This record gives sequence, structure tokens and C-alpha cells, in this order.
Amino acid sequence: MKIKNKVLRFKTSKIYDFIDFTKRVKEFVNLSAVRNGIINIQIMNTSAGLILNEHEPLLLKDIKSNLEKISPSSSVYEHDDLTKRTVNVCEDECRNGHSHCNAIHLPATVTLNVVDGKVQFGQWQSIMLIELDSARERRVQLQILGE
Repeated sequence: MKIKNKVLRFKTSKIYDFIDFTKRVKEFVNLSAVRNGIINIQIMNTSAGLILNEHEPLLLKDIKSNLEKISPSSSVYEHDDLTKRTVNVCEDECRNGHSHCNAIHLPATVTLNVVDGKVQFGQWQSIMLIELDSARERRVQLQILGE
């Protein structure tokens, strides 16, 4: 069995930024020489998420609207009250309770089958990172297992 790993780095530009990295996943699978197996894709951040969906501009706009309704950035979050919060506080801590609350509605991992050296996608499926906070660097771990 072969096991290969790779970390992808992305720089997002704003909240609800979508980054389609389907091509990079396909390239990684091709270079891995794994013919049959699975690829696991994991976001390494708690205020961003992954989606496996159609990369269509109006749909992405609908997803943004939906997420803003679920956890509005204008709402009050306990996580943001640094007079009460005592855990996981950094010197330059931002107020991003909304992004963490939105992240629970999105998967942190996507696992796809690899058959005959190709990632198996549905007709319109793309793998996208969605920024739920503000512009920053994000990491995505790829791991392929198979023969």
C-alpha cells in the first residue's frame, strides 16, 4: 500500500471567499501513482471549511447568503468577549465567533474514491475551500492511500 501526503497553502482575500482547488487534487493523485484507493482532504483551520459542490457563481452567492443567515457576523458571540474568555487567546485575537459557528455546518474533511488513477467526481462536483473569517493563510492536508 502507498501512502502519500501533501500540504496545500492558500491565501484567502475576504470572508466567504471560495477557492476551487480541484485541479491541484487531481494533479496530486496523478503524481502519487496510486491507481485505486482513497484521498482524504482535511482543512487545518477551525474558521474555514470545505465543500464538495458545484462551482457556479449564483450557487456560491446563495451559499454565502445561507451561511450569513445561520451565523450572522453582526450577532453577538460569547467567543468574542475577551473580557470573559480565558482560553486560546492570542495577542492579536480577532472577534470571529461567527466563523467558528459557521464552520460546524461544513465538513472539515472530504474523502473521495480513486479508481484507475482518477479521483471520482460527480458531474458538477468541485472541491472548494470557503473562508468563513477574514483574509488569511489557510492549510489543507491531502493524504492518499492505495495501490
